[in-house]
Amino acid sequence: MTPTENVAPRILVIEDEPHMLRNLTTILRIEGFEPIPADNGIRGVELARSRTPDLILCDRMMPGMDGFSVLAELRITASTAAIPFIFLTARGERDDFRAGMTHGADDYLTKPVKVDELIAAVRTRLARKREAAALDAGATHRPASPSELVRLGISEREADVLYWLIEGKGNADIAAILGIAPSTVKKHLEHIFEKLGVENRTAAIMTALQAPR
Repeated sequence: MTPTENVAPRILVIEDEPHMLRNLTTILRIEGFEPIPADNGIRGVELARSRTPDLILCDRMMPGMDGFSVLAELRITASTAAIPFIFLTARGERDDFRAGMTHGADDYLTKPVKVDELIAAVRTRLARKREAAALDAGATHRPASPSELVRLGISEREADVLYWLIEGKGNADIAAILGIAPSTVKKHLEHIFEKLGVENRTAAIMTALQAPR
């Protein structure tokens, strides 16, 4: 095991409810992470910039600076733009799911958060971050919009799907963002693989990132 593998991933937890903040930080610490607590959005942004966490858990509804504002502030700064971001939301706020995802959130967890779901979401997003870093290392160009991917010989809708695949979204996430069924996303991916001459998601992403402009 290398020294970097011994370093506990830093998880910034932005939550204005004290009891929830304590619970989340305790769970993360027990599971081997290094939690960084912030009791409001403004403090959360400050800590994200000064501590550079590996992942951020953020409450959706907070006074002063809500979760959407925190996300927007972090996504415009290069040093924090790529940090995986997971919203914590009450059930009634699930209507905001698509808006949050299209603005750069990576996932949503509904309160009260189950421990296994929390840890699974955190580990999944950290793994995708590592995969994205490896893919970017071999990239010649990262598309700024889905329209750039049509040049690969795929349809506009397939370009939408491939774009969000490159952004690290799973089938369910892509379905929610585009307002289509997960089965439709799967069908589009099958067409993308066929047209690009690849067999899996990773190969499709690499083809898109390494294609000449």
